[in-house]
Amino acid sequence: MPILNLKPEAAVRAILLAGLIFLLATGLPGHLSADSVTQLYEGRFGVRESFGPAVYAKILGLFDEVLPGTGLYVTASALILFWSLISLIALRGRASWWAVGFAALATASPTLLLFQADVWKDVLFANLSVAGFVCLAHAAKAWDGERRPWLQLTGAALALAIAMSVRQNGLVLVVFAALALGWTARGGGWRGGLAWGVGGLISVILLAQVLGVLAQPRGSGPDQALSTGLRILRHYDIVGAVAHDPSLKLEAIAKANPKAVAVIQAEAPKVYSPERVDYLDRSPALGTALWLTPEKAIADQWFELILKHPAAYLVHRWDAFVQVLINPVLERCNPIFVGVEAPAERLELLQVPAGREPADLAMSNYATWWYVTPFYSHLAFAAAALIVAAFLVFRREAADMVVAALMLGVLAFTASFFVISIACDYRYLYALDLAAVAGLLYLALDPPVLRLARRP
Repeated sequence: MPILNLKPEAAVRAILLAGLIFLLATGLPGHLSADSVTQLYEGRFGVRESFGPAVYAKILGLFDEVLPGTGLYVTASALILFWSLISLIALRGRASWWAVGFAALATASPTLLLFQADVWKDVLFANLSVAGFVCLAHAAKAWDGERRPWLQLTGAALALAIAMSVRQNGLVLVVFAALALGWTARGGGWRGGLAWGVGGLISVILLAQVLGVLAQPRGSGPDQALSTGLRILRHYDIVGAVAHDPSLKLEAIAKANPKAVAVIQAEAPKVYSPERVDYLDRSPALGTALWLTPEKAIADQWFELILKHPAAYLVHRWDAFVQVLINPVLERCNPIFVGVEAPAERLELLQVPAGREPADLAMSNYATWWYVTPFYSHLAFAAAALIVAAFLVFRREAADMVVAALMLGVLAFTASFFVISIACDYRYLYALDLAAVAGLLYLALDPPVLRLARRP
């Protein structure tokens, strides 16, 4: 019978395509939180009202011009990911039945089935990061051909530049992509490898800067997103350090705004939580004290905290990092979001209906079944990424080293949250989960252990 002649490569493709169709059928036009709606509003009307990435708002606006809403955007974003996963088969030229089983499991998981319909920059960042490295892996495989693989290199640069534009610490992954490119080009000598690596890094950074400038609405002035986000982070670190060490002296703030010190010391232990910075808003007095303190004084106090009181700073940072990496109380870290939830007046302007459909509630209930599995554990995905990297470095074929660089890069990206984490939302480390899924699928297509077993 024909089904008995089905090859594993065809089965993997069929499963991934079926997963794509199912997630679009159940998820369109996408799930929108308040942040999603704000960025769609900015993209549609060409304004800046938040400190979200301007490039992401611009992308939503461009798709919205073609087809109002987010349905077309969600479709394009998901297509980028599933093309990347399917094209892994071409990198290996074969597939094992292990890959068929893993593809079925991954496609059924919330990692692919639910999150891909969420209109969040974190999802697009993850998709583009995987796509960028997959393009680079194809370039590495074709590197010794008659012509340089410029199309694959261009695709990698564009994907990584957009990814970096929607999440600033995405620069970490760009650095690892540059290292992979340098390794790929090492055949021309170490100078050639260095030139390709540094050239690739600079090219992506410059392209990201150009995209950032082009995405700014006319008349909006310089982008304040980075400076505003950095100030919020500094507020959080100062309050967190004081909450851990009430005896901490805030000398820099005292010089600029003496009244603020007493307020911070009194309110910090009451409202601080390593789960999220939002809890600071529970104290209007604390917010007033922080925001009325000059920015230079806040910056000076932050540097003083790190240099002179590292223990309090590191304890606070560790507590915040544990929350985002491990999610000790998963339900409080927004592991599931479905439907549309945002201020009514904003939704009315966008003509986007609010609420949750029965299909949304069914998907939400389905996702909770996965809570006890590794598919809702960043720590499990981190371990998987490390294992994949180890196997691939051992095999050390051209494309292997690029995929290994993705695994190590996403681990470094995760580690960067030790410094910048301000909330435990599950989506912040979605790139880790998705990259690990891609790495596991790539490894399962042609496991090194099976290849060793086939040797005479």
